[in-house]
Amino acid sequence: MQTRILQPGEIEALDKTSFPRVLLPQVSTLFAERAARLRQLADGNPIADYLQFAAKIVDAQHAAAGSVELRPMDRSNIERSQQFSMPLLPAADHIDPAWQQVLNAMLDTLSGSEGLPEPLQPLLQSLRDLSQDERDTIAKRLLQKEVAARHIGMAPFIMAALQVTYAKRAAALDVEDVPYTDPATICPVCASEPVSSVLRIGGKANGHRYLHCGTCCTEWQLVRVKCSHCESTKGIHYQSVEGSKEVVTAETCDECGTYRKVVNQEKDPMAEPLADDLATLTLDLLMSENTQFKRASANPLLFVAVAEEQTDAQSAELVDPAAE
Repeated sequence: MQTRILQPGEIEALDKTSFPRVLLPQVSTLFAERAARLRQLADGNPIADYLQFAAKIVDAQHAAAGSVELRPMDRSNIERSQQFSMPLLPAADHIDPAWQQVLNAMLDTLSGSEGLPEPLQPLLQSLRDLSQDERDTIAKRLLQKEVAARHIGMAPFIMAALQVTYAKRAAALDVEDVPYTDPATICPVCASEPVSSVLRIGGKANGHRYLHCGTCCTEWQLVRVKCSHCESTKGIHYQSVEGSKEVVTAETCDECGTYRKVVNQEKDPMAEPLADDLATLTLDLLMSENTQFKRASANPLLFVAVAEEQTDAQSAELVDPAAE
């Protein structure tokens, strides 16, 4: 009797009830739900002001998302990516000009009566004053994880505008268009790193872990107890802040020396990958001060550390749930 190795996609085809490999962003609700979660997490949080600030940026993303029009996807890119198991459109090499329109719309929203406070308006004006070429240069550097000190205040606004554009582009895809990629730890759509991972509840995704792209908001499945940075299954541990409900834990890897947060909807159904990652800065500070692990990737809306949280973080302790 001959045996045959099933190719990617064939196993799923055998079982119509299998869980989804990829979850494409639902842009009509993504940013509105994220802003609501940020405001919920701000209540009693040591970085409440920053979370409220981030929520206003996300509000502006939601307002801009409905009007942006993107260039049609080149089908040859899809075919080539599937053939060579590589991401569809690496973000830094495929910046859609529409992101400039999104940024302008966001600046209009944030400059309005319900926008950012007066002390931040000069920063918005400095963004308006940049030429399109200057904006594109900064955008590309941010996507390549490079940022000059003079641009650090602009970073969350530029990344937010890019995020809307890439999320809209990802949302226009069919799941079948998204290739199986190697390594499995970068986004199969835009080649960006995940901001965090999330344990989903509900529907066919229930109980499965997905990596959430910080750039295009696509999610792709990765098995639990596997490092989301180097894919090792050795030396994986979980740390959390003592007294927390463990909605967010830091998954550490002894092999590569990094950590990335896991956001658990089983602990809180309202948990959201980017918002809950941003709201748990104290956990990042503890990891930085008390462990040798380095954060694997950044949150696109976080551009400065909040010094006021140092005192609270120093008084907390890390706990390893597996050790209890």
